[in-house]
Amino acid sequence: MPHIPLLDEVALIAAMGVLVTLVLSRLQLPAVAGLLFTGALMGPSGFGLVKSLTVIEVLAEVGVVLLLFTIGLEFSLARLASIFKQVALGGVLQVGLTTGAVTGLAVAFGQPVGRSVFLGFVFALSSTAIVLRALTERRELDAPHGRFIVGTLIFQDLCVIPMVLVVPLLGGTSGAESPALAVGIALAKAAGVVVVTIALARVLVPRLLSWVDASKSREIFLLAVLALCTGTAWLTGMAGLSLALGAFLGGMVVADTDYGHRAMSEVMPLRDAFVSIFFVSLGMFFDVQVVLSQPGLVALLTVGFVFGKGFLATVAAMVMRFPARVAWLAGVGLAQFGEFGFVLARLAQASGVIDAEGLAPVLSAGIISMFFTPLMVRVAPHVRAGEKLLLPLERVMGARSIDEEDAEAGHALKGHVVIVGYGLAGRTISTALKATGQAYVVLELNAETVRAARARGEPVFYGDATSPEALAHAHIADAKAMLLVLNDPAAAQRIVDAVKRAAPGLPILMRARYLKEAEALKALGAQDVVAEEVEGGLELLVRLLRTLETPRNVIDARVKEAREATHTSERKATVPRPTFGELSMLAGLKVEPVRVEKGTGSVGRSVVDLDLRKVSGALVVAVAREGGLLQAWSPSEPFREGDVVFLAGDGTALREATRLLTRET
Repeated sequence: MPHIPLLDEVALIAAMGVLVTLVLSRLQLPAVAGLLFTGALMGPSGFGLVKSLTVIEVLAEVGVVLLLFTIGLEFSLARLASIFKQVALGGVLQVGLTTGAVTGLAVAFGQPVGRSVFLGFVFALSSTAIVLRALTERRELDAPHGRFIVGTLIFQDLCVIPMVLVVPLLGGTSGAESPALAVGIALAKAAGVVVVTIALARVLVPRLLSWVDASKSREIFLLAVLALCTGTAWLTGMAGLSLALGAFLGGMVVADTDYGHRAMSEVMPLRDAFVSIFFVSLGMFFDVQVVLSQPGLVALLTVGFVFGKGFLATVAAMVMRFPARVAWLAGVGLAQFGEFGFVLARLAQASGVIDAEGLAPVLSAGIISMFFTPLMVRVAPHVRAGEKLLLPLERVMGARSIDEEDAEAGHALKGHVVIVGYGLAGRTISTALKATGQAYVVLELNAETVRAARARGEPVFYGDATSPEALAHAHIADAKAMLLVLNDPAAAQRIVDAVKRAAPGLPILMRARYLKEAEALKALGAQDVVAEEVEGGLELLVRLLRTLETPRNVIDARVKEAREATHTSERKATVPRPTFGELSMLAGLKVEPVRVEKGTGSVGRSVVDLDLRKVSGALVVAVAREGGLLQAWSPSEPFREGDVVFLAGDGTALREATRLLTRET
């Protein structure tokens, strides 16, 4: 068999990636960090184990195309419309502030305008893969700072498309007669391609995928999805636009069909493999020699990514009136180089916007910032210094609007319940409290949620419950109880601590994701903590035993044992009672309705009088009278004309019982 160097190198990349990632996982670093480090070790500035850099870059380009295709699958036109208000403002602020600040600084240091704008683009983008992985592992996607970060990342991903269009034009910005006109033409061209592609694809793609699905072949369906991905990318490339734009459009089109979720599941393993190669190729651009020869510049750029960019993201969050703590965590989460910055870098180098020598320090600093991100996200919730520094800015921005609302609506609060969090659980509980006449006030950090609730007349205020001032304006000292239903474990601990200092005797009831968190929260002062993993597990246990037709007393015993091993609860296990048709052991039992007619021997006689059970072997399970079942029916009660008697038994018994009930006198 002939020797295939590329296969050797791909195998080496895979083996080294697994080894390095396993080692770094011991340090609680994500797989992306291991892939980046693998690239740094195997690249030209490392051990030089990979020689076919051009081919590896082609494979990495495939990874980028597949990555953008799957991002498009997550952003259907309907979803983009629904989240526009949530992501637009935060994204515009973060991307705009970062791009403008970096561009201005670069121009001030003597860089050409085109290169300065490119650097602004690169600094504005963050790593979707690393940040979302970190938020998912910490269960903070639904936390206030998590929502801001996710919304901003969505906006950044969308901004990649116009950035890809603009970057090739930046190489001639200084000498172009009308750069604005050139950019306008490019954007108009892109808009035309987008409209035509979506219009055609929305007509053709659903039919194509339905034909493919009719084949019942998983392989053909996967090939069809790949054809759509690469086909739209190729078409936009032929139009002079980027492959990434076409892949994104292809994903959006498929997302609007009934096959979006299936396409995602089929493409994900393939995408992950090529994206892994993409991150390895990115790590190969880390040049140790550049760090050693220009340590000051690399350090300055790293500080710019981590601290400068993080500060601007924090300011963007505070402009949206997020409290200091949320803004601080959001800034830390967005403070790194992004994977799409690498795409822009390659494009800028090919377009003459920047040369390899000027690009190397930026990439090296960016890769270093990506390594720092998992550690910073883990440590940031426990660092109060950054949050305290932001408190003056928080007051200027007016983040805690409950302070304002208190003046007009809060002075009468007493004996109320303070609810922190207004998600599904918070809304359910507040509705129940309203129905019972119990006063309550809600603190929530999602501005859209607060505005919608206030429009309905709900006592929901924009406030950070970790802040003593916000708790004071919620009259925590006069409250009857506090309920915590938020998705930020670190914030929950701080709220309990703050409440116990402000109102030591106030009962605090809350939920926690895991049982091990419940004990720590009780130690801090929470009166009762419901562990979701316990309650969810018990509910599944009950439903499983119910499906297995386990007797009710046995189910109650098993639930009691499980509760004694975990934590107690005042709530009794709810076990829906099965119907006859749901019990497999009674599947052979037939049910037959028989109407009592005038002139038959059953009118005026009861089951006991007819000796129905003994004579026929059938059982009367219910009697309907005047359109409804008799709830307190007795076997001694005489039948009336028009009654419907429901008999249960085998075929022979039912025939005999029917004969007795319908026999004429």
